[in-house]
Amino acid sequence: MIVDGAMVTSKSPQEELDVTPDKCQHMNIYSKVVMMPAKSRNVVSLGSNDAVVQLADLFRVMGDPTRLRIILACLDEPISVGEIAEQLSQSPSLVSHHLRLLKATRVLRAERRGKQIFYSALDEHIRCVIDDVVAHVGEPLDIEEAG
Repeated sequence: MIVDGAMVTSKSPQEELDVTPDKCQHMNIYSKVVMMPAKSRNVVSLGSNDAVVQLADLFRVMGDPTRLRIILACLDEPISVGEIAEQLSQSPSLVSHHLRLLKATRVLRAERRGKQIFYSALDEHIRCVIDDVVAHVGEPLDIEEAG
């Protein structure tokens, strides 16, 4: 529908991205987060250096384009190494290397079925992280706030 010369859809931006607010019921992270004084309000402490290091490692692992594609391939249903390699046009040995890292950082889980191993997201938190980032990337940039 067109309103005042602009195209308006009946779906919200979150619906357009298939991200619903009820889908990701995060625990209240603010119970673990300590805000710093007002002059450095954008700095957040998770209570211990170990927690910050683990968080940074998680972002580093998920930040690699190949590993992110692997995570996306594993979100909907368990998938084998061979299927992932075929979808990504990568060698099974390279995919296996990335899968080991993703398993070690608790992003993916492995399930043996006969001779094959199938990979899927470890839990719903992983899907929520991906959904939240997709929603964030899909938000329009407000130029006034960015300056």
